[in-house]
Amino acid sequence: MPSADGRTDLLGLTRAEIAAALIAAGEPEKSARMRANQLWHWIYYRGVRDFSVMTTLAKDMRERMAEKFCISRPQASRDLQSVDGTRKWLLKFADGEEAECVHIPEEDRGALCVSSQVGCTLTCRFCHTGTMKLVRNLSAGEIVGQVMLARDHLNEWPSPPEGRMLSNIVMMGMGEPLYNFDNVSKALKIVMDNEGIAISKRRITLSTAGVVPMIERCGAELGVNLAISLHAVRDDIRDVIVPLNKKYPIKELLAACASYPGLSNARRITFEYVMLKGINDSAADAKELVRLLKGIPAKVNLIPFNPWPGAPYECSSDEAIRKFSDIVFNAGYSSPVRTPRGRDIMAACGQLKSASVKRSKAEILREQAAKEAAAANLPV
Repeated sequence: MPSADGRTDLLGLTRAEIAAALIAAGEPEKSARMRANQLWHWIYYRGVRDFSVMTTLAKDMRERMAEKFCISRPQASRDLQSVDGTRKWLLKFADGEEAECVHIPEEDRGALCVSSQVGCTLTCRFCHTGTMKLVRNLSAGEIVGQVMLARDHLNEWPSPPEGRMLSNIVMMGMGEPLYNFDNVSKALKIVMDNEGIAISKRRITLSTAGVVPMIERCGAELGVNLAISLHAVRDDIRDVIVPLNKKYPIKELLAACASYPGLSNARRITFEYVMLKGINDSAADAKELVRLLKGIPAKVNLIPFNPWPGAPYECSSDEAIRKFSDIVFNAGYSSPVRTPRGRDIMAACGQLKSASVKRSKAEILREQAAKEAAAANLPV
């Protein structure tokens, strides 16, 4: 895609697409593939944005590259850090739309929670993002760009072989990844490439509210870990708190999980379960969850509800969460209670939101016309 100044942005392109862009810019076809590999190394292994420092390219070629291409990053318009070390960036993209991503550090590693959309269509009632309308899908470059920006801020270029503070990716940010699968898939394949960012598929988890027809494709094409936002064990309750359940009810969802490619006791599906006081947190709910998961290699993440302004629910009591966890654990399923991270900066699970709103085509066209008129010094 062209940048604001007309140059082609290389971020998010595959090697073949970079080679095609080089050929379109006049590079001989015979050398384009080699040049694409060189650029890939500089962009994704070293994190370089400035063509002038790409010393494996001839100086005149670096100058030509800078004239015709760019390597973008989203702009971090806000950078917040929690008392527990969690860091949240509000990212502004080229068109002014915004999304959030979050880095959650541990002692010798860390996970980046990545967004796939600006807004969301799912309207899950416990989720702050669900109060937004879907504005648009993020491109592959905008998804990869979140990883690149986090690496910039963590000073992890070139990619360190060990001790990375960005060691894991969780597609658990704003949006439903399986409703933007083509761009998510392209971005994650770039992230997993061994000659670049090189994060293993075993360190990547994709979370879905249950887009059943896409689950098998996700496993076959990407082979990443799967997490299911389950949150209820009865259809009547899940229909309310996760409205997608009306389209793909629990029975269909669990059948898709049971046949997920590569599933084994060593590679289990994570079922995420937000604990809502008086809604889904009874001992009967825990026992039904155990029954539903029978035969599926699984673990359960119990998530204390993270409040947000206007939220319609309260978090279950510590005692209710403990009893729920004990029932699931005693049935043979790992059931840790997730420690809330970043609550003080609204970076915890279910708290992400941006100020982006869906605009009409007419509004977008008027804005573009105003910009063009201002650039040409014409009256609007």
